[in-house]
This record gives sequence, C-alpha cells and structure tokens, in this order.
Amino acid sequence: MQQPELLRVIDQVSKEKGIDRQLVIEAVEEAMKSAARKTYGNDLNIEAKFNPETAEIDIYEIRTVVAEVENPDTEVTLEGARERYDPESQIGDELLSKLETAPFGRIAAQAAKQNIVQKVRDYERAMIFNEFKQHEGTIQSGIVMRFERRNLVVQLRPNVDAILPEREQIPRERYRQGDRIRALIVRVDENARGPQIVLSRTNPDLVKKLFEQEVPEVYEGIVEIKDVVREPGGRAKIAVVSHNSDVDPVGACVGMRGSRVQAVVQELRGERIDIVPWTPDETEFVCRALSPAKVSRIVIDEGDHSMEVIVPDDQLSLAIGRKGQNVRLGGKLTGWKLDVHSESEYERWQRESRRSLRRVEGLSDLRAELLLAEGYKSAGELAGSAAEEIADVLEITPEEAEPLIASARIADEIERREKIVARIARAVSEAAETMLGRARDAAAARSGVESTPASEAVELKPAEVEPAEVGAEG
Repeated sequence: MQQPELLRVIDQVSKEKGIDRQLVIEAVEEAMKSAARKTYGNDLNIEAKFNPETAEIDIYEIRTVVAEVENPDTEVTLEGARERYDPESQIGDELLSKLETAPFGRIAAQAAKQNIVQKVRDYERAMIFNEFKQHEGTIQSGIVMRFERRNLVVQLRPNVDAILPEREQIPRERYRQGDRIRALIVRVDENARGPQIVLSRTNPDLVKKLFEQEVPEVYEGIVEIKDVVREPGGRAKIAVVSHNSDVDPVGACVGMRGSRVQAVVQELRGERIDIVPWTPDETEFVCRALSPAKVSRIVIDEGDHSMEVIVPDDQLSLAIGRKGQNVRLGGKLTGWKLDVHSESEYERWQRESRRSLRRVEGLSDLRAELLLAEGYKSAGELAGSAAEEIADVLEITPEEAEPLIASARIADEIERREKIVARIARAVSEAAETMLGRARDAAAARSGVESTPASEAVELKPAEVEPAEVGAEG
C-alpha cells in the first residue's frame, strides 16, 4: 500500500467500525507479518511494526546471538552477527534486519487482506460482547427480524442480533416480522460465531425493571421491590416496601388513576399485577399476599415451613384463584407452603381430630385441646411421636407420656379397622346398587319397556287425569 492509502484505510476502518485506531494498526501489522511468513517461510522469527513517520509497515527478521547455532532460521553465531549485523553484538542479543516488502506476491497480499478483515471482525465481536455484557439485566428494545425454530431473532441495532428463545416467550404472545419488542437481557455468551445475546419476556426481573422505568420512587430507591413472582401472561405479584414514611409504596407503584401500573400491564400484554405491601411479620405478609381474599386465621407448622390458611366459605375460590394461581403465587412470594381451607371444612377437620384424640385412653379433653393446638390431628400422629415431644407439649414427664402414646397406638389401630370396615361396607353397597340397576335394566329389556330410574319415577293417579281428555275418548 502507498503511504496515503494505508493511512486512509486505517482511518476509514477505525471510523466506520468504531474501533480504536491502534487496534486497526495492530491488525494491519499482524496481516503483514502473516504475508511475510508466506513469502520468506514460516520458520523465520518475523516482526511487523507500523512506522508513523513513513506511514508504512516495516518487516523485520529477528535472530538471536548464540555461541552454538541449533536453529539456523532464528539464531546466529557471535562471529556471524558481528560480521553481518552489528560489530558490537554480544551473546543473547536479538538482532533485527529489515526485509523487503516488494517480493510479497498476490497470494500473500490476499492473505494479508483476509487477516485484516478477520482481525477487525474479531475486534467488533469483542466490543459488542463487552458492551452488552455490561447491560445484562437491563431492558432493551429491538425489531423482530425472523423466526428460527420458534425462537425469535431480534435486531437490537444494525449488525447486532439477539435471540428470544421459545421458553423465554410469554405464552400466547404472537409477533410478526418488523414488530418492535422490549425484553430483558438475561445472558450474554461468547462462542465461535460471535457474542450471543439471550433475551427474556418471562423473567420476573422484567417486571421489576419496568416498574423502575415507570415509577421514579422505585428508580431512586425510595420504594424497594423486595421480590417478584409471576406466571407469565397470567398474573404477577410484587412485594414493595417504602424507606420513607411519607411515601405509600403501593400508591407510588399504582400511580394516579392507575397510570403507572397500567403502563406495565400493557407492556406485558394484559398480565394482571398484584402489588403487595411487604412486612417482616410473616403471617401478616401471607394474609396480604393472598389479597383480595380475606383470611380468618392461620395455623403455622414451623417444622414443615407451611401454613394452613383458613378463609370464610365465600372467600375460598377467591383465595385459591383460577386454577390455584393466587395461592400458588402467594406461596412463592412469601416462601411458605400454603394450604387454603374454608372455615366449614376446617371446623369439620377439627371435630374429627378432637374425636380421634379423645379416643385415646387417659387423655383428658384439656390435653387433647393442647395437642390439637400444637398441630396433632389424630391418634395416629400422637402414636408416631416421641415421648419427649408429647411431654414438652403437655408439660409432663416422658415416663408419663409413654402410656398415652401406647393408648394412642391402640386407638389408631381401632380407627384403621373401622375405616377398613366402612370402605368394605361402602363398596358392597355400591356393588349391590349396581347389580340391582343391571337387573332392573335386564327386566325392562325383556318386557320391552325402557327402565326408569327410581328417582325419576312418577306415579300417575286417577285424579291427575284431566276431564277434557276423558270426555274426548267418550
């Protein structure tokens, strides 16, 4: 390349690709080094340097001064060095001799060009990777370019594509080529084909970042989003807390006439969002998480890290939600395993539990209530407990608890046998009813009369026949 041309190419590539000028110079040096090796041989130790004064690439052969030459391509004796290169050479010196670039042939020049293109491409990829690696966890906007095996290829900017995998797409969301889409960058990987930017529309952090964009108090840290759980496309719950007593966290997220939360809902294509005020009181937090349902009482099982939530009968379906969505999300948000029951169902279980515990010989009503309050629901649970645990609940000694556990085993065995008998009786009754129905159908078939279920049979009395019908026959 002539002097002005080389400078022009370096400056042009640096400007068009947005790459540092020094990186482009290094790419040119590497390309010229590659071309020199193709011309002079790969065994030589060759170095290429850009000369800013002449605006040319100088090619040098490097030889090391040694006492005895083992590699004639890269080494030279002390006598040879002083004779051919530098009279003051010493053993261990590295001597550079300039090579002519004129012998570079067409093939070498083409290789140099390819090397420059590849280096520039590698620098571009590295720049894209480093830039978007810093943007992990942020929302980016792009245009849907094409579909690849149900994955969306999204152009974030010219020559920078990202992928929205099928598993990261909101169910029932549909896009066409050219549609604009906003998604969260969840991962930036580096592979042989360049940086791979992975997007998500289902990640809970997408909801959090959308609120940061819509709610200044969240962005500034006055209102903190403690956690987000969601079933993409259906419903989401977020727990919020205010670090300023004058700021209502729920009101800040909702906005004037719901403008802020509606902006997030629209971006998520109608996904419902419940905003729950966070509190360190876990039982109160569970009650809030199951909103809009009202909670009557909560029974905590610390060992199983679960809670039994009791709600009024007319609130049961509201607490559970469509296909269990409300209680499922409430459990994820609070970190507790939640079992929701109606008051009538809970009272029925309580009666059955009292009846079972009171069958234990030697167990007073008061002690039965104490065990019931601690979560013991049957004689069987009492029978499977350690004496130390029972003693701790009833404030007795383990020796006094042993007879109660033994009695509980007997009561549990009696209950088990009664249940077996009841199941057998029920099965026999159902079988008998089935056989009776079949016999009725068979009899009706023989007589040519269609069988009528007993529940639907109506006896026709003479008084029910209208006179007009009788007179008509006469």
